[in-house]
Amino acid sequence: MSRPIVNEEECIGCGICADSCPQGVLDVEDGVAKVVNKDACIACNTCLEECPTGAITEVIED
Repeated sequence: MSRPIVNEEECIGCGICADSCPQGVLDVEDGVAKVVNKDACIACNTCLEECPTGAITEVIED
């Protein structure tokens, strides 16, 4: 299974990723997107596609 990883240096805190996630995996805290519910991720990659700065990538977990 994969989950999102946020590069906090590239994130602008716009919240588009959090708003686009159908599972509520991401939220903006202190002006930066954070993974707040990784177990809910369904690997749809919407957050990766919607991020305007490319600050989100995915990691594959066993």
